[in-house]
Amino acid sequence: MADTIKVDIWSDIACPWCYIGKRRFEEALDAFASSEHSKPVEIEYHSFELAPDTPTDFAGTEIDFLAKHKGMPVEQVEQMLGHVTGIASSVGLNYDFDALQHTKTLKAHELLHFAKSKGLQREMKERLLKAYFEEGTHVGRIDELVTLASEVGLDQDEVRSALTGDAFARDVQADIDQARAYGINGVPFFVFEGAYGVSGAQEPAAFQSVLEQIASGSIGEASDA
Repeated sequence: MADTIKVDIWSDIACPWCYIGKRRFEEALDAFASSEHSKPVEIEYHSFELAPDTPTDFAGTEIDFLAKHKGMPVEQVEQMLGHVTGIASSVGLNYDFDALQHTKTLKAHELLHFAKSKGLQREMKERLLKAYFEEGTHVGRIDELVTLASEVGLDQDEVRSALTGDAFARDVQADIDQARAYGINGVPFFVFEGAYGVSGAQEPAAFQSVLEQIASGSIGEASDA
């Protein structure tokens, strides 16, 4: 039995449920850390673009994007965003959809791969999600991404060079291809030990259950993975 549990997480920066799922998974990790079968958990984030056709500089609000580009009635969009804002608040997140700047997330994903190469992927992931959903930061432009990267300890010149030269574009595409191979159509999606998948921003207890069963060797009995 392995000394660590590997969890691969496919998500998008522009996915409100991905940030909620991140918080719920982190709560599960805290509980698992104090459990009988506790062991280290290795986490790696992978790229997934929910709306790859989105322009970098989208002219409009989040409501405009969902209503006009996804064919949803404005009233339905407003109700949906209000619902997800409430759920986000329940896990300590303060979503601000009025300030949010909808954009293509490809460069942000490239930055995550650069950060991974420097051992700072998890810190970069958290900073990008907070910037996008809580602070109204434009995460599609290189200048803003360089600033955010510097805040987690990455070298600004190295980041700018990597993002300008598309050095990590192939890594992003490899993640997307792997998601397709797994049959992943939506995010967040959690893959435990390369074999057991959990879809969506599940409650912490669901994530903890999978971790416990893997750690105890009883995963074959699990029904939610």
